[in-house]
Amino acid sequence: MNWKEHIAAICAQASFSEPAGEQTLSAAETQLGMRLPEELRELLAESNGVRGEYELALIWPIERIVADNRLFREDESFKTLYMPFDGLLFFADAGNGDQFAFAVAGGQVRRPDIFVWNHEEDSRTWLAKDLCDYLEGWISGRIAI
Repeated sequence: MNWKEHIAAICAQASFSEPAGEQTLSAAETQLGMRLPEELRELLAESNGVRGEYELALIWPIERIVADNRLFREDESFKTLYMPFDGLLFFADAGNGDQFAFAVAGGQVRRPDIFVWNHEEDSRTWLAKDLCDYLEGWISGRIAI
């Protein structure tokens, strides 16, 4: 799939970044201790982050993916406030504190499903069958949180 073409076709306001290089993606995987889901890896290789309407980040740049996931997994204060975050790989946010993520099991993403983490309730709810479904649903408003 050509991610940039697909996203541009469903979001006229989409803006794209320069691609993330293989070395950048591999370094990120080392820092995260897991391989990125293939569809996310492919998208980042086309555009290191995607912004939609009102500059909302539809997909974070790889640097933010690494930084936010490490923060949520390692920050001691989060450990007393929330369930562990080792089971999530965050890649975007809703602009209200809630975040979108792949599920992690046994140190890797095994399924393409997308979940939303609610920052107020600390709930983790299934949202979409894959990254494409998330993008199409979130951009069109079919998915709302």
